[in-house]
Amino acid sequence: MGSRDADIDFAFTSPTSVCAVLDALAGAGWSAATAPGGISYMINDAADMYEWYDTTPDGIGEALALLDEPGNLPYTVAVNVYHPEAGTGGMLMFLPGRTDVSFMPTMDRRHIPAAPEFTDLAWYLHALVPALVTAGLEGYEAKEIRY
Repeated sequence: MGSRDADIDFAFTSPTSVCAVLDALAGAGWSAATAPGGISYMINDAADMYEWYDTTPDGIGEALALLDEPGNLPYTVAVNVYHPEAGTGGMLMFLPGRTDVSFMPTMDRRHIPAAPEFTDLAWYLHALVPALVTAGLEGYEAKEIRY
């Protein structure tokens, strides 16, 4: 059948920060601490190298400061998020300028029960959009692509 990718692209009214988005999502049960308790984040630097880093929950403050550093505004940064109660998570990717943020369900992706080959994008929209509205969400586009 081939592989499938799903993502939700969010547009914000003004530049946002990783901290602002994580703060909004925390109220909806999301966390940057993924099972088994580590935090993974990425910075695409001037050399166009997508470098992933891991830290413990104690290092979240330092990681967020680095991701939101003004010098990283022209680069793509990302952080993995997890919803422990739902048992699913994914990657939040913040594009240069920080008005566009993408979410890709990459951890224990939820599927539509009657059509398990498809991602349950409706579940992710319900779990993400209300919280992100409080952080200045302007709109979104959700899609699933088969390769």
